[in-house]
Amino acid sequence: MIKSNTPPSVRFLFSHPAHLIACGFGSGLSPFASGTVGTLFAWLTFPLLRPWMNDFELLGFLAVCFIGGVLAAHKTGADLGVVDHGSIVWDEIVPFWMVLVFCPTPWLWQTTAFFLFRFFDIVKPQPARYFDEKVKNGFGVMTDDLIAAGYTVLVLAILQFALK
Repeated sequence: MIKSNTPPSVRFLFSHPAHLIACGFGSGLSPFASGTVGTLFAWLTFPLLRPWMNDFELLGFLAVCFIGGVLAAHKTGADLGVVDHGSIVWDEIVPFWMVLVFCPTPWLWQTTAFFLFRFFDIVKPQPARYFDEKVKNGFGVMTDDLIAAGYTVLVLAILQFALK
C-alpha cells in the first residue's frame, strides 16, 4: 500500500491492463497535479478520437470507456490500497472527452471547458461530493467526475446562450 499522493512505479503501471487504463496510460504518474495532467491528456488525445466517430458512436464509445473505467479504477485502487488514488486519472479523461463532445471547437471554448471541469472536479458540488465521500469503489471514482463534466457542459451551454 502506498500513500494517495505518491505515484506508483512504471512497473506497477504495466503490471496489469487495468492499471494502465486507470492511470491514463501513464499520465497519472505525474508527481504533482495528476488530475490536471490527466485532463490535459484527454484534451490532447481527443482530436485523435474525433475524426473516427460521429457523435452517437463517440458517446457509445465513451459509455464503454466509463464502464471499463469503473472496473479499472476499482482494481487499481484495490491494488494500491487507496480507493481513489491520485494516480487514477481515467475518471478525468473519459468525462472530459464527453465535455469536448459538447464543447464548441475554438480553443477559447475548450480552454474555458478545461478550467470549468477542473474547478467542478476539485470543488465537487453535490451530488459529486456524495459519490466522492460515500461510494468507495470504482463507480464512485468515475461518477463524481462524470457529474463534474455535467456541470461543465451546463455552464458552457448557459455561456453560449448568454453570448448569442
